[in-house]
Amino acid sequence: MKKIFKEKLLEKEKNRERMVAPLMGFPGINMTNCTIKLAQQNYGEQFKILKAIAETFEPDILFPMMDLSVEVNALGRYTIFPKSDSATVVKDRFTDDDFKLEKNVNISFDMRLLGYVETVKMMSVGLPDSILKGAYVTGPFSLASLILGADDAVMATIAQPSHLHKLCQLTTEKIQSYVRLLIAAGAQVICILEPTSVMLGPDQFKEFSSDYVSHIVKSCRYTGVATVYHTCGNTTHLVDNMVESGVDVISLDSPRAGVDLPEIAGKLKSDIAIMGNIDPTGAILKGQPEEVETEVNNLLKEMESFHNFILSTGCDLPQETPLPNIEALMNTGRRYRLPANI
Repeated sequence: MKKIFKEKLLEKEKNRERMVAPLMGFPGINMTNCTIKLAQQNYGEQFKILKAIAETFEPDILFPMMDLSVEVNALGRYTIFPKSDSATVVKDRFTDDDFKLEKNVNISFDMRLLGYVETVKMMSVGLPDSILKGAYVTGPFSLASLILGADDAVMATIAQPSHLHKLCQLTTEKIQSYVRLLIAAGAQVICILEPTSVMLGPDQFKEFSSDYVSHIVKSCRYTGVATVYHTCGNTTHLVDNMVESGVDVISLDSPRAGVDLPEIAGKLKSDIAIMGNIDPTGAILKGQPEEVETEVNNLLKEMESFHNFILSTGCDLPQETPLPNIEALMNTGRRYRLPANI
């Protein structure tokens, strides 16, 4: 585990506290009367959102808004930008000519991608040192799936594996270029988003996701920057491969998705942290603060014996998540004290 994470965990443990870091870029939009489209295309507006979140909730780690369209849009793929929803990548044909074109595209010059780099730069100078500054990148297989279409990418693992490997090599190369920019901007934590990988079996996941993620992790090895592997859905069968990639943290979805966090944590070595797994569409979205408090307390109690646990959400919180419910999560997590003998 990277020094930056280990020190933060040890500091909290010394005070019998937990790190609390829900994924919550989108609810901040309501705090500044912004829109998703504006925030995703104007880094000054996105920073206002993140600053408001930081000042209101003081999370231990803060990430920008989750956006899986950044890299694929930078490669020239057809992307739609609704006013009040996340950018959407439209399935389009992908030919050998498209591959050659995209291989030669330097995404480091893409203006929207650079907007996220500038957001991280503003976070690094404009947010307190007590908050670790995070950044998202799309994972190699998920980026390939956005280019091919998810179903076609999964089929390619069987029908056209060499073709898919060629594409995953390309996506990994582009992601690494982005990672270098984010680290130079001040990112302390790089979270690799692989939501589409839930559609794969363990062998396919290793071959087309975790083996490529390991290349990204190695490129961060000497920077001091920590890496997080985030998956959506029930990826219990993929955890071993996630760990083998060499990341510092695995971030997993909620119990509703089928993830038993205490069971998984019990099988992990102490040198890798585990984040999760409050249901982002459960009580925190639809219930009352008291219900959120109960859910958080239950999870903290279940995870009491694990030193490497970070309280978070199973995925990014929706924009319409009530702010009092987020406050309930944060306050409950902050108040909780580990037993003295743990």
